[in-house]
Amino acid sequence: MSSITFYGWDVDYDEDRHLQAQQQAKSDRRYTMYHGTKVQTARSIIQSGFRQSADGMLGPGVYVSRNQRKAERYPLNSPITDKVVLKLSVDCGKVKRIDTDNHPMQKSWHSNGYDTAWVPPNCGMKAVPSGLEEDCVWDPKRIEVIDIALAPNTTIQNELKQLLAQSQNQQGQAAASASPGACHLCKWKIVPAHSVQTCWGCGETICTLMTKHKCKNL
Repeated sequence: MSSITFYGWDVDYDEDRHLQAQQQAKSDRRYTMYHGTKVQTARSIIQSGFRQSADGMLGPGVYVSRNQRKAERYPLNSPITDKVVLKLSVDCGKVKRIDTDNHPMQKSWHSNGYDTAWVPPNCGMKAVPSGLEEDCVWDPKRIEVIDIALAPNTTIQNELKQLLAQSQNQQGQAAASASPGACHLCKWKIVPAHSVQTCWGCGETICTLMTKHKCKNL
């Protein structure tokens, strides 16, 4: 029998998380979205989490998009050498569609019981001249950074990925202490009898349902 050299995997779990731009998110589901920011702010977000903006087109909240191209535009006045796009897992909660200028709930959707405001693409709002999809999430705790989608260069990308791995490990340890038996690695899947293993190559603790693992000894 021939030997097999195994270095890891990279998997995309769809399960309704990758919505088309025109699809409205279903309540109480998690979806993949993106957020554009500056390099230093990306470091802060990874280490300490998002902060709610004081105001904006849709009022206070965290502005994200399921369209990575939209996130890549931000911050609008920053050079490309200072732009990072964070890949996110977002728990949308209850979603309100805002698709017209001066919508009666444009800034009051949260006080009316909604967790996320959604502006669909090409809806004609003058406040969104790009026509690209946009979301505003009221509670920053509903948003989790899961990867670095874009960085100015590989040095910064690797630094941010390392910060993210450290943060995820700390959160995983805390979650494991608070909820024994729950997998803190894959995050997408919490199932009975869920076990973790050690990578044969690098010795890192892994779970076969993780979306990605790359052996450090590669």
